[in-house]
Amino acid sequence: MAIKVEVFSTNSCPHCPSAIEAAEVAKDKLGDAIDVEVVKIDESNENRERAINYQIMAVPTIVIDGEVAFVGAPHDFELIEKLESLL
Repeated sequence: MAIKVEVFSTNSCPHCPSAIEAAEVAKDKLGDAIDVEVVKIDESNENRERAINYQIMAVPTIVIDGEVAFVGAPHDFELIEKLESLL
């Protein structure tokens, strides 16, 4: 079963593109072992509720398999290292 990676972001956040890029690099390296979803919390009430359920107070935040793993944008190698430790 693939590891679920959720990248919580907003359209106005200057650091969010780096977090999204790190997740995309991880997806390129790990392939089907991970499932990446970008969750724009400013685009729908449903996405905002998901962020509230995780008690997210800042973006970007990366949630891995239901647990907050990074607040802020990690380097791609940090995210990959974390994901590889879960495989």
